[in-house]
Amino acid sequence: MKPSQPHAADVDAARIPGTYLFDLALSRQGYAFNCMCAGLRKPEARAEFLADPDAYMRARGVSQAHRDAVHRRDWLALTRMGGNLFFFLKLAVTLGVGLYAVGAQMRGESYEEFMRTRNVPGAV
Repeated sequence: MKPSQPHAADVDAARIPGTYLFDLALSRQGYAFNCMCAGLRKPEARAEFLADPDAYMRARGVSQAHRDAVHRRDWLALTRMGGNLFFFLKLAVTLGVGLYAVGAQMRGESYEEFMRTRNVPGAV
């Protein structure tokens, strides 16, 4: 049996700055956080989260590092710790933060700078 070769996607991601490959290790690291975010699709869960975010996250096994990043609204840190945009966007919307604001923060830009890079006049 031949030794395992790196997958082409792994090699490509390593060469693209700002790319974070969502692999098994990252998936495991972000599992509790992503599960917590998935639960926010229910209105009663969103209300419980907003009433006491720390208690809500602790009850679902979310790590201190993830909780700290949530409080800072640090979407890039959450990505680096295994957060998946499709899940944590539920959290962002619960907090009143839209997709473009998340994208701006992840790129280290102001919302206005980020929007100048979009080809969507009037997008929010």
